[in-house]
Amino acid sequence: MFKLSSLNPFSHPDRDAYTGIDFNYGFSVSHYNLELTYRVEPNLLQGQATLTLTTVDEPLRQLTLDLANNMVARRVTCSGAPRVTKFRQSNNKLRLNFADDIPPETEFTLVIRYGGNPQPLRTPWGDIGWEETESGALVASQPNGAPSWFPCDDTPGEKAWYDITITADNPFTVVSNGELESRKSQGATTRWHYRPTAPMATYLATVQVGEFTQSALGDNTRAWYPAELSAPVREEFSRQQEMLEFLESRFGEYPFPHYGVVVTADELEIPLEAQGLSIFGSNHVRGDHAFERLIVHELSHQWFGNACGIDDWQNIWLNEGFACYSEWLWLEHSTGTPAHDTARSHYNVLRHKAQDIEVGNPGPRDMFDDRVYKRGALTVHSLRRLLGDAAFFPAIQAYLAQGRHGTVSPAGLTKHLHTAADQVGVPHESVDKLLEAWLDAKELPEFPA
Repeated sequence: MFKLSSLNPFSHPDRDAYTGIDFNYGFSVSHYNLELTYRVEPNLLQGQATLTLTTVDEPLRQLTLDLANNMVARRVTCSGAPRVTKFRQSNNKLRLNFADDIPPETEFTLVIRYGGNPQPLRTPWGDIGWEETESGALVASQPNGAPSWFPCDDTPGEKAWYDITITADNPFTVVSNGELESRKSQGATTRWHYRPTAPMATYLATVQVGEFTQSALGDNTRAWYPAELSAPVREEFSRQQEMLEFLESRFGEYPFPHYGVVVTADELEIPLEAQGLSIFGSNHVRGDHAFERLIVHELSHQWFGNACGIDDWQNIWLNEGFACYSEWLWLEHSTGTPAHDTARSHYNVLRHKAQDIEVGNPGPRDMFDDRVYKRGALTVHSLRRLLGDAAFFPAIQAYLAQGRHGTVSPAGLTKHLHTAADQVGVPHESVDKLLEAWLDAKELPEFPA
């Protein structure tokens, strides 16, 4: 594992400044069809990934994809473009050469057969990706763990459609993103086919394998969990549907048909996020609602981060600031505690922490620092105080509606905030100065009046 310094060790024009991954140039992926077979006991994953790609504005003779070195590519074929003459793997990259140039704006498919014993990637933020559990496996890939289990263009702004099919040993249940299209028993195994209902970033794709029981939590909320945890799960998530409907009242319609939570038999340090799903450890379901704020935090990511993704990890505050503020909104709704009081409490804590971070560009070392979350939430609260609820919440809904199933940016948010400011007679300059103070300056601004 490498150590992050105060300077950015990934600063290179051809490299993601946050994850350190070299960019994959010359194409975009529109669809991933993953046909996987997972043997639980030996932790063996065999896969065939069919990628639909389109070249961009220049001829393409070679390309790279992200794939962990231990997931060995054994065969690569191409249709709709010149044949693959050579492929090799190094530094978690799959490198392909073609017999001739692929013309610009050409759609073609790659079929990659691969396999190995999947394991999480070692990163500065811990082990990320496919992880073997005591009774199955889980996948949590933020920010760069997707190559631990399939070949991809692993960057947050490149969304694509998916079909995910996993054959696993009985009696294990497989949960993945989207809707379950089919389930077919085949002797000692079962084949599960899931299809997301919207494009998805690679880091949000997931597979959960375990001995799970499923039950409904509400009209469009559900849970998978070990049978022995049934009582605490039902109690801990008893307000899940109410949370979803409350967030709809603040942020607009829930962006997917269903929302699910998966509870693993293992303990997890923190809950984990995927599109349409969240993953909690058995330690998060004590049955006493102690982790209710985490439950609403993960749910809110379906709006902030999933339906509306970010192009660049620099803007992670757009995901985490709003998710953290959703905790304060839920507390305001469920207990009557004003978000202003909660904001002040967190502000007072921040006053005693180092003020050496730029929330709008925290750098890879600090991208998951709690100060990004809390100062991001205080930014949101300050905007709410400046504009008032009648202008603020419609502006956020408009921002989310415009970015739904695509990506968003601070500039796009600012545009909607300016429109709201016009409605209530607040100068654009006031909005801009507020954002600059909270996001670009290291010193903590004054608490919003």
